[in-house]
Amino acid sequence: MRLYRANPKDGVAWITGGSSGIGRALAKQLATAGYTVAVTAREGDPIDMLIAEAALLPGKIVSFPCDVADEARMAATVAAIEGRIGPIALAVFNAGAYVPIAGENLSVRKFRRTFEVNVLGVVHGLVPVARCMQARGRGQILLVGSISAWFGWPTTAAYGASKAAVNVMAQALKYDFDKINIRIQVANPGFVDTPLLKQSAPSLPAMIPAGEAARRLFKGIASGGFEIAFPRRLVWGLKLASIMPQPVRHWLISTLTRWKSRPLSFGRNRPR
Repeated sequence: MRLYRANPKDGVAWITGGSSGIGRALAKQLATAGYTVAVTAREGDPIDMLIAEAALLPGKIVSFPCDVADEARMAATVAAIEGRIGPIALAVFNAGAYVPIAGENLSVRKFRRTFEVNVLGVVHGLVPVARCMQARGRGQILLVGSISAWFGWPTTAAYGASKAAVNVMAQALKYDFDKINIRIQVANPGFVDTPLLKQSAPSLPAMIPAGEAARRLFKGIASGGFEIAFPRRLVWGLKLASIMPQPVRHWLISTLTRWKSRPLSFGRNRPR
């Protein structure tokens, strides 16, 4: 049996973290393709304009606000989507938090919040939606990771570790999901031009606009394999670096980022 791939005729596309960046752009791509798109973002995140922009598209966008770190509300959100607008055929777990971590100024709070959003925020939606898909005998799920999952970069002790967890989660679940006709994929985008990334790291290699990242995600959802990684000019170099001996890779990344010359004043918040 060929593994299921979602279609707008089969049900709803659900995106978490859909109020800005890649999630926002992908919601419009899916609505353009005819999906009814349930967008989950935190209360107060701007989504009214996104709904208005989709008014003339073949599909539509509906807001289902929720904090992904809230387990009970995420389960209730899945139930609300299925009850109000239809079965979830495609789930995209895109919500994420990036907080730079300085080794000389560690913070338990920063690690906890990163994992609450990037790992548990996925699990809180994945568990109830996978149960619904299993009951129907089909579904498609995309977990959004990052190229930082492949090895450690400066400042990504929390973010990179959380995205590595997302990658391993998808790899492990694929064995069983294949048997119950749920297609699971993981996306590892490179550097995407968003306000948050610009603020924390204004100059990064091979940065692409959010709209282009969403286009590549949509293409991967429609016809791609297990891992969706882009842009290629960055991915191939990093894949090569990931198989280098650790001392060589550490020297290379430290040199490319000029990290040894950076002052220890990075991350001035008090540890908690």
